[in-house]
Amino acid sequence: MSEEFQRRIYLLEPKRYSPETIAVAFAKTSRSPLSFDVIADELTEAESAEFHEKWVVGYGHASVAEHAVLHIALENVSRLAIECIESNRLASYTEKSTRYQKWDLKGYYFPPELVGTENEALYRDTCDHLFQAYQDSLDPVRKIIQEQNPRRENETDERWDGRIRSRYVDVCRFLLPSAALANVGMTANARVLEHAIRKMLSHPLREVQEIGEQVRKVAQFETPTLVKYADRVSYMVDVDEKLAETASNIETATDQAEVRLIHAEEGAEKQVLSAALFSQGGSSFSSVRAYVDRLSEEELDQLAGQLLDGLGRFDVPPRVLEHAVYTFEAVMDQGAYFEFKRHRMMTQSPQMLRADLGYAIPQFILDADFEGAYREAMARAEASYQRLAAWNPDVAAYLVPNAFNRRVLMTLNLRQLYHFCELRAAANAHFSIRRVALQMAEIVQKTHPRLTRFLRLPKDIHWGDIDKEYFAQV
Repeated sequence: MSEEFQRRIYLLEPKRYSPETIAVAFAKTSRSPLSFDVIADELTEAESAEFHEKWVVGYGHASVAEHAVLHIALENVSRLAIECIESNRLASYTEKSTRYQKWDLKGYYFPPELVGTENEALYRDTCDHLFQAYQDSLDPVRKIIQEQNPRRENETDERWDGRIRSRYVDVCRFLLPSAALANVGMTANARVLEHAIRKMLSHPLREVQEIGEQVRKVAQFETPTLVKYADRVSYMVDVDEKLAETASNIETATDQAEVRLIHAEEGAEKQVLSAALFSQGGSSFSSVRAYVDRLSEEELDQLAGQLLDGLGRFDVPPRVLEHAVYTFEAVMDQGAYFEFKRHRMMTQSPQMLRADLGYAIPQFILDADFEGAYREAMARAEASYQRLAAWNPDVAAYLVPNAFNRRVLMTLNLRQLYHFCELRAAANAHFSIRRVALQMAEIVQKTHPRLTRFLRLPKDIHWGDIDKEYFAQV
């Protein structure tokens, strides 16, 4: 390689260039022979803005905006609002954990829709009661966990509590409502962020609309051109209202918390194996599929082994698994759903958070002799929810604790299923999401055993064992 064409790999540093300038520098490489840093050094903020006005806004070359990346910190937003904030597939998030942190008695959001209404006192009283029950449950549940996990030799109180904290906080978090305040960090490119802002501004909750306005305002400091046209989308509002009105004619079901397979293609395993061979040869797909169709069961097993048998503990399965697609319906507690929703690469269609599908009771609540207070808190939350839902179901959702069940429809491919089931069935995962992951794994292993026998799951554990050990009621 001559010096004239020497390879260079380097960063366009955000400390030196604005996100909009970086986006223009990358975009211009399609028509300029200059180096990226040379292009960036020649650009002014005004020239970058002019470029984006013309090409991104004017001509719709939105992919250019993907090179402008922002990191946004959102603090003291409700967990209900976080559902909208985190609903963007191509963004990254890290949030305050209900597994490792504790909540203060007043650590909940008060929606402005309630100010001056007859339901204001009801909302505050219900949240106060739930947060007090949460606080009251911590000590008795911790003592049970301490008995099962004695202090180690020379272990301080602080280290002992740090070692077992997630075990007892995991249980007590069932009492926290979705009004609980949390912090979340968001990293997204300007194209994703523009869509995220539009969704927030079109959301029925005032809190989410206000967050959308604030996000747009802070983003405009870094990407003034790329997000300035983000606004409320009438279609998003209208379509939800129309569908909700039609859906109200359908009787509400009250299913037990479980997972069901709604759809899986019958020939999905052969489709995946054919795709794997197709990518390594020179034949048409129809020829490859005909070859696979002629293989015996033993030969198909051998081919599946060639594809997946060498997977190491941390290896990512090949993309050909994406040719097998599944649709599941699941009923899980809201605490489990809040972890489930992080798997944004799959397609999720959750129902609105409600309080009419029953609630889970962790076994440790009974062991700690806290069942009476727990059931009283749930009954109070449910009654308050029903009263507020008659007035505004969106606002009423703030009062629903993590214990209440929620229904969600999901469509995902086999590669995503490998990731979800292996991660969420692991011993260190929360027991609520473990039971969901193990149910999904069991179903898909019966449906397509040839490709799913390589799932790297914990040994000698069944989702029914999770139910028996960790739940008095699901």
